Amino acid sequence: MISLLHQRVLDGCQFIIATHSPILLSYPNAVIYEVRDNGLEPVEYEDTDTYAVTRRFLNNYSAMLEILMEE
Repeated sequence: MISLLHQRVLDGCQFIIATHSPILLSYPNAVIYEVRDNGLEPVEYEDTDTYAVTRRFLNNYSAMLEILMEE
């Protein structure tokens, strides 16, 4: 997906994408917006909720799975 996106960008295309994918969000020079209390706000990649959750999961996936599967 990201390679196809990149090829289209090189062709001059622009995209508006809604995603939770940390890989797509990391596309170089992407302008990222998050929905916050005050509406849409521009944020840096490493300040996104998606990045934070993914990082937390990868750093300690067993603890995160425990939390996610609590009854």
